[in-house]
Amino acid sequence: MLKILPLLLLVGVNISEAAFDSINKDLVIKNSDRTIDLTSQLVKMNYKLSLSNTGSAGAIKTFLFSMEPTAKKISFIGATIGSSDKTYLRVSETKVQGHLEKTFWKIELKDALSPGAVTTVNVEVVIGGGQEMYPAAITQKEKQLARYTGNVYAYLPYTVTSQTTTVSLASSSIESYTKTKPVSVQDSTIKYGPYSNIAPFTEAELVVHAENNNPMLVVTKLQRVIEVSMWGNIAVEETVDVRHNGAQLKGSFSRYEFQRENSGVSSVKNFKTLLPAAARDVYYRDDIGNISTSHMKVMDDAVELDLRPRFPLFGGWKTHYVIGYNVPSYEYVFYKGDNHVLNMRLIDHLFDDMLVEDAEVRIILPEGVSNLELSTPYPVKREDDGKHFTYLDTTGRTVVVFKSVGELTENHIQDFQLQFTFAHRMMLMEPFILIMAFFLLFLLSIIYVRLDFSITVDEGAEAKMKVAGYCEKVANLQDRRAALYQAMEDAMVKLKSSKDANAFQATLKKIATDHKNETTAITELQTTIKNVNPELGEKVGELQRCDKIYREFQGQQAILVEKLVTGKLPKAAYLDQEAGLLKKKEEITDKISAIVRAF
Repeated sequence: MLKILPLLLLVGVNISEAAFDSINKDLVIKNSDRTIDLTSQLVKMNYKLSLSNTGSAGAIKTFLFSMEPTAKKISFIGATIGSSDKTYLRVSETKVQGHLEKTFWKIELKDALSPGAVTTVNVEVVIGGGQEMYPAAITQKEKQLARYTGNVYAYLPYTVTSQTTTVSLASSSIESYTKTKPVSVQDSTIKYGPYSNIAPFTEAELVVHAENNNPMLVVTKLQRVIEVSMWGNIAVEETVDVRHNGAQLKGSFSRYEFQRENSGVSSVKNFKTLLPAAARDVYYRDDIGNISTSHMKVMDDAVELDLRPRFPLFGGWKTHYVIGYNVPSYEYVFYKGDNHVLNMRLIDHLFDDMLVEDAEVRIILPEGVSNLELSTPYPVKREDDGKHFTYLDTTGRTVVVFKSVGELTENHIQDFQLQFTFAHRMMLMEPFILIMAFFLLFLLSIIYVRLDFSITVDEGAEAKMKVAGYCEKVANLQDRRAALYQAMEDAMVKLKSSKDANAFQATLKKIATDHKNETTAITELQTTIKNVNPELGEKVGELQRCDKIYREFQGQQAILVEKLVTGKLPKAAYLDQEAGLLKKKEEITDKISAIVRAF
């Protein structure tokens, strides 16, 4: 057992060493052109590295990139190869044996670098909070100065044959800068180098102090909610907390001086947000309500929203707002059968040179999804899935939550993919629930109106219901008599054309019989109604009298028609007498209609 123990320890050491990368001594950087952009709140570095394999042992597939330990927290690092047709290289953080205190990134080359070969790789680094406001507080009229501290040389783990560093500033007003020769200044640009044969991990302090009045806006907290509807819409809402990280305002703020003298050059008056080109129904509000001082411009590839806070933002000042919009789901949700993929931006472009300290993304999926699989372009912290309840939900909608790891910049505006399974038949669930709810409501209403919940019998209400039923029968019988009126009118018109008196008399006899039956039925109902409600009984009696008068007028008109047909009455005389009868019939008809409506 004692003999085996040293062997196990040796194996453990070998495994531990295998977990680290090593610096390849055959790799030499023939040329390094570094650009440091200090024109905004971010420190943007771009390395153009010419890599050369000086060895003869074999091809090199990866190389290591490092930053000086004094560098601020790095927000983004990426690598590409090629000038016009760029290819993005895989970058991953790693550790190197013997340099555990340093931070390294392993970059995988597109093609292995064979002995004697040379290739050029571009590495982009973005550092958030890399500039210090100096002085830290200024008055409203003063300009803002920023100080950057870095390294004159590129802090690389390989020997650099030749290198230069170009610093771009926001202004030509330079307070001071490191004068490590050779160095030259032209307008707002400082150029260091070229420096020859620089050893690995060489350091020399670089300090640049210059004017920078550009916005130093930092999003301290971003909550992005994406609600996916399978009915064709995706609603996006972002709650944003913003802080101006510039030099803090010393003294009080004067609105008068701000507007009259145009002071406060370092303050932020407005900023532009870019939304997807398909965005619609855009809104912008805060805790008070809608903010109307915003302008939207629809472009070919985006929707530009010019946001203007309620007050200018000076150093140390904060603001809070909510922005939301809708986009069609067919542009972002793709499916095959019941398998779906949501492909969407992880974050939006909030403003130029943005820096997001903390971001949380909540994706509200339709009710009934399963088999969730999230894929992001960079590491995030996945939280436990939650539930969101809204209209007509039963079990709740699944909410996928994840948070950012580290700071985010414009380089992090990339798409994520969320795969899920959703049965399309589940889309019918909410309409079915709605239909059943209305059905039960109507059913309960029908049952309620037909049930009598009174403890004692209301004789008055019961009598009224009976009378109402009798009156309805009277109205129906009167409608039948009105049909008989019209039948007699038609018979007189037919007599004028056919001159068949026998057929006319037969029709009159049938109409009279039917009319008598209807009138008798109304008379019986009149007696019943009068016993319960004498007033309504009197109205029915008035109806009977009007009917009798109308029938008399029709009888007189029938006699005139017969005389006209047989030639006993001239046409002119017929027309005069008929006109008088028609007027009287119209008056009686109006009275009958008024009585029926009174029921």
